[in-house]
This record gives sequence, C-alpha cells and structure tokens, in this order.
Amino acid sequence: MSTAHPLITTPVTADLLRGHLDVERTPHGLLPHRLPARARRQVPDAQLAMAEAQPSGVRLALRTRATVVELETLPTKRLYRGLPAPADGVYDLLVDGRPTAHTTVAGGNTRVIDMAAGTAELREGPTGTARFTGLPARDKTVEIWLPHTEITELVALHTDAPVTPAPDSGLRRWLHHGSSISHGSNADRPTATWPALAAAAGGVDLVNLGFGGGALLDPFTARAMRDTPADLISVKIGINIVNADVMRLRAFGPAVHGFLDTVRDGHPTTPLLVVSPVLCPVQEDTPGPLAPDFSSGTLKFRATGDPAERAAGRLTLTVIRTELARIVAERAAEDEQLHYLDGLALYGPADHAELPLPDEVHPDPAAHRRIAENFARLAFAPGGAFARPAG
Repeated sequence: MSTAHPLITTPVTADLLRGHLDVERTPHGLLPHRLPARARRQVPDAQLAMAEAQPSGVRLALRTRATVVELETLPTKRLYRGLPAPADGVYDLLVDGRPTAHTTVAGGNTRVIDMAAGTAELREGPTGTARFTGLPARDKTVEIWLPHTEITELVALHTDAPVTPAPDSGLRRWLHHGSSISHGSNADRPTATWPALAAAAGGVDLVNLGFGGGALLDPFTARAMRDTPADLISVKIGINIVNADVMRLRAFGPAVHGFLDTVRDGHPTTPLLVVSPVLCPVQEDTPGPLAPDFSSGTLKFRATGDPAERAAGRLTLTVIRTELARIVAERAAEDEQLHYLDGLALYGPADHAELPLPDEVHPDPAAHRRIAENFARLAFAPGGAFARPAG
C-alpha cells in the first residue's frame, strides 16, 4: 500500500452508522442489526436471523477531509449448493450525497445453504478491505453503504485524515418494512434497492426493515417499528405470507389489525402507508407454499398450493390485495393519516411484460428502478401519503 501520509485507524462505533436499529460487539468488531436485541431473541428461524443482520440500507456517515478511506470488514457471503457463487457484495461510496465510487471485498466467511435439505454450513475466512482513493481534499460528508445481502462485521476505518460522525441530515426519517423485494433481492448494489432509490428521489432518510422471507406480520417487528423514531412509515404486506403459507384468511385480517395497532401505539399520527404486493404471476391465484425449482439449471420458484382451496381460506396475492384494501378503508375512517397503495401500481402486468421476474418472484435491477420511480411518484409527490406538508 502506498499513500502520501500514514493512515489513521479509527474503530467503528455506533455513532458512525445510519439505518440500523442496534449493534452487536463481536470478536472482530461491530455488527449492525436491523432488529433490536429483544426482537432478535424472539426470531424463530435462521432465515430471518440472517436477513435482519444483512445491512440493507445501513451505511457509515462520516465528516472528514480524507482523500483515502479504507473500511476493514469481515463479510459473510451466501453460497447456494449446486449454484454458481454470487458476485461479491458492493460497497457504495457517496460524497456529499452524490454516488462517487464503489468496490467489493473478497474473502470473508461463506454460509453454504442447501435449499433442498434446509441446512446451512458456515466456513470461516479472513477480513478484507474496501478501499477508496482520490476523494476531494476538503471537508465533506462521506457515506459508505454496506452490501445489502452480506452480513458485514465492521472492523476499523483507515483514513489519511481524522473522521467524525456526520451531523444529522435534517431529512424526514422513513421507516419501511417489507419482504425480500424491499430487502433488495436481485438489486445490483445497496443504493439501487427500490427503497434506497425511492428515498433518494423523495429526499428522506431511510431505515429499511425489508427482510428476505421475513415480512410475516411478526409482533416483534411491529414493536420494533413502534419504538423507532420515524416521520413516515410504510409496511408492505403479503408476498411472504402467501409463499410461506403461514396463515389463512381468518387469521390474516386480525393479524394485520394487530400489527397496525402496535405501530400506531408509538406513532399515533405519523403518515402510515400500507402497500399490497406487487405482481407475482406464480402466486396471484395459486396459494403457497413456494418451492425452489432447479429444473432449468438456475434457481426459480413455483407455487405448490391448490387454487381450489381459496374457498377454504387459503391465501393468494389477489385475496390479500382485496383484504388489505378493505381493512385500510375501514380504519382510515378514524385514522386520516392511514393510506393504501396497490402494489400493482408499483409493478403490474405492463411492467412484468417489459421487465419479467428472472426467478419468477424477485425483480431485476431495472425493475427495482421502476418500482422506485412509481413509489416516488405516488407517495412523495403532492397529494401522496408522504408529500411534504404545505408551508
């Protein structure tokens, strides 16, 4: 390594982070979490435990004159048995809010997942460094967005000038909860998940509680949202409930009410937007559970339920959209800050014809951009649930 000045080492502390709800000290450094410790103790499965520790929307925010910034990390990457290794996760660097550079970190731990057997094996590896050079030699705010689907333990910062935590942005804080689509599955970088893109377009500060496979109306998630300061709140409900086949219509309505009641306990007048599922043809009228399908040589998904069982209360995306619209309409009569957004307005049949889902469930990077554009147009524009108040 060749630099003009010796690098200063700064341990990563919680005050350098944004977009997280909690941190954990590990033998290597600091691990950001997107659920608080109390909620994590109630997490019932390894999938959600992995997803909440993947730092979608989490970033370091620094004030510095440094021209060289290195972030030493220990990533944990996922490898699905029988499939090619995915690309290393991307670290996005922004200077004064503008995308400036990106890089990756090789090595780290690998979690080998066997979807057919339902097992996982952890293979340990070394730390690595995300290195950025050539930054402007002036006071500036530097953000490093962490890979949205790689658990990332933060070891230390190495810079050629001191760093301090960036001051509060003063932006409205948007707290969002959703499924793997909100988490960022198939997005190619952390600033290109649809919530991150929508937040940038809306000029808000994102806290993303999108959890791959984990948007199941869990009470501990509702309590985490209740207790998290926010100026704007959205909950995207439906796809995981159908593809995990976790409940029937009789249980779904009360569960939605209970989730919203809990959020409202902490945020009685905050704009609250309920978003129904985007289009997913394999689940529109076919109940779950969803199953992996490797017959094409790549990972795709198929619904395994029987459409005839909808009459007995089995849930599909079509059923859920109807029920959510009804629930929100009834509650909005007494809650003027409660709003509904049909997910088909974010990604519907015309969008699917142009930008099909590669694995039948998750949008590709272009579809993430489409969803973000539509959300910003519908939610943040004048007349939208998240429009800035007049005056």
